[in-house]
Amino acid sequence: MNSPSVTIRPVETKADRKAFVDFAWRVYRDDPAWVPPLKDEVHGLITPGKNPWFEHARAQLWLAERNGEIVGRISAQVDELVLEQMGAGTGQWGMFEALDAEAASALIATAEDWLRAQGMTSALGPISLSIWDEPGLEIEGFDQDPTAMMGHHRPEYRGWIEGAGYEKAKDLLTYEVDIASWDDPKINRLIAAGERNQRIRIRMVDKSKFDQEARIILNLLNDAWSGNWGYVPLTESEIAYAGKKLKPIIYNELVRVAELDGEPVAFMITIPDINELTKDLNGELFPFNFIKLLWRLRKPKVKRARVPLMGVAKKLHHSRLASMLAFMLIEYTRRDCVGKFGINTGEFGWILEDNKGMLSIAELPGARVNHRYRIYQKTL
Repeated sequence: MNSPSVTIRPVETKADRKAFVDFAWRVYRDDPAWVPPLKDEVHGLITPGKNPWFEHARAQLWLAERNGEIVGRISAQVDELVLEQMGAGTGQWGMFEALDAEAASALIATAEDWLRAQGMTSALGPISLSIWDEPGLEIEGFDQDPTAMMGHHRPEYRGWIEGAGYEKAKDLLTYEVDIASWDDPKINRLIAAGERNQRIRIRMVDKSKFDQEARIILNLLNDAWSGNWGYVPLTESEIAYAGKKLKPIIYNELVRVAELDGEPVAFMITIPDINELTKDLNGELFPFNFIKLLWRLRKPKVKRARVPLMGVAKKLHHSRLASMLAFMLIEYTRRDCVGKFGINTGEFGWILEDNKGMLSIAELPGARVNHRYRIYQKTL
């Protein structure tokens, strides 16, 4: 849908795809809290044949232009697994960026028209491209750099999206905590009780057996998260793809699995905040930045770590054992973050605003919500 001065056209050529990716640099060039994504990763995300998400989903990308100049971009997507999990007719849009309200309105209307043509009756957004990528619009925390794999947006977007008739579906929260000094007697007692329980073993992953370990963790993830709103199971090819992407930023001491009677029943993945290592690369790995990044990854010197994924087997949900395992995973990893990596700040998230079990764990002593992301919904 075009407006008087804005033309919307589909992304069709290699040059269009480059313009689609590069547009973010224009939007955020004066924003000190923006961390340029690695362009190769963004191209991989939106390219069928590279991202196995396209094996069960389809997407259309558009650019908005005014007087021959790009002023916005958006995607719309239909995911067969989303339709299975969230109900027939649930379409999504994302990858949204715009310079002004007119461009934003035309882009959202175009995405909605495409979703209607695909038989969708409701829209969720922004989701870029799946719940496992960058879901939600940042509505709090604009002054702080996002941690690895989290989004950053312009404050104006909220008004533009709500002006298009969208209402809140869910908020996703991240929690920041000083891990160098937090201490809680109640949690300490729970951990001590776990350490006395001979059925429990907390172990580091073995990166030399990466594929085997990744499968254990991601299968646990599919089980642990299966009751969550917005959950979409990872397919076999997506598990392999995610493992390949995560491998360079996985460190044995920062990823742990909890076993009960020898069976893996909980896990926690912690990653150094890679954004601190890539911010000055301006999204470019070649010709020389990839060497710089590989060197930095050997022993990352960062201030923050993020826990993007954590889960306890569904059969243990709502049990005291679930809390015990979670806090043991947190404490053992915290010690190594501080002692071996010199990291003093941790971020947990994202977490659904109504996931009481995970919120009770994330609300550690001194923790505070540092970013809030919102997923919107609208009946088409």
